[in-house]
Amino acid sequence: MKKIIKYAIEEDVGFGDITSNILIPKNKIVKGQIIAKSKGMMAGVEIARKIFEEHNIKTNILKKDGETIVPHDTILEIEGTGQNILKLERTVLNIIMRMSGIATITHNLLKKIRKVNKDIKIAGTRKTLPGFQEFDKLAIFIGGGDTHRLRLDDQVLIKDNHIAITGSVSEAVKQCKKQVSFTKKIEVEVESLHDAIDAAKSKADIIMLDNRSPKEIMDIINELSYLNLRKNVIIEISGGINEENILEYAKTPADVISLGFITHSVNSLDFSLEINIK
Repeated sequence: MKKIIKYAIEEDVGFGDITSNILIPKNKIVKGQIIAKSKGMMAGVEIARKIFEEHNIKTNILKKDGETIVPHDTILEIEGTGQNILKLERTVLNIIMRMSGIATITHNLLKKIRKVNKDIKIAGTRKTLPGFQEFDKLAIFIGGGDTHRLRLDDQVLIKDNHIAITGSVSEAVKQCKKQVSFTKKIEVEVESLHDAIDAAKSKADIIMLDNRSPKEIMDIINELSYLNLRKNVIIEISGGINEENILEYAKTPADVISLGFITHSVNSLDFSLEINIK
């Protein structure tokens, strides 16, 4: 995350902030606040604090990660040179805007589905902003969701293209069990009852039912239960699930709903940085 932040600042500043360098004396100390302009859940304020403090800017957090915010709330108070604060302004705001948007939608969806299913989890996917995956996943966690696998080396996830190349679900699971550490779970993405049964019989740890309707999911889970294959496998559902239909999916006896749209189509919250002369 430090490398990404450093690059983001360098990308924004270029060879220098022309305007601030002309108008603001180098050692001019100012105070400022980051103000919320949207309602939602705060996420990323700890990262904002670290960025400012690494550039010799004092901070005072007033709204912690995971807390509810409303318009006009002061999130963070800062004090330091005007040049430094303005150099960091856009990078910091961009980070907390995106992270707070992800945390907010995750939190709101969890509240919604808890009305019909108190146990099912919401998880993210790898449909994150390139280079920003750790920030996106942290935001999901702050919002109460599960991060799912963080990277390709985090877990075995056998998808349709792997199966197409390998030849079958059972063969793919067999090869992975031979070579992967016992500490890694093995998940299989399936699109049919036949493949779900094959994955369960092959002793996959997780079965992902992809792009299935709620009825199809119910039918597959019921069949796995009938065959005594449901008990020792986690059922994850994904594909085509959104804010409008998530309740129908939450009513199924699945264990996890994974959602790509909470990161790839996030609506960022709005914040502003306001300066006061010391």
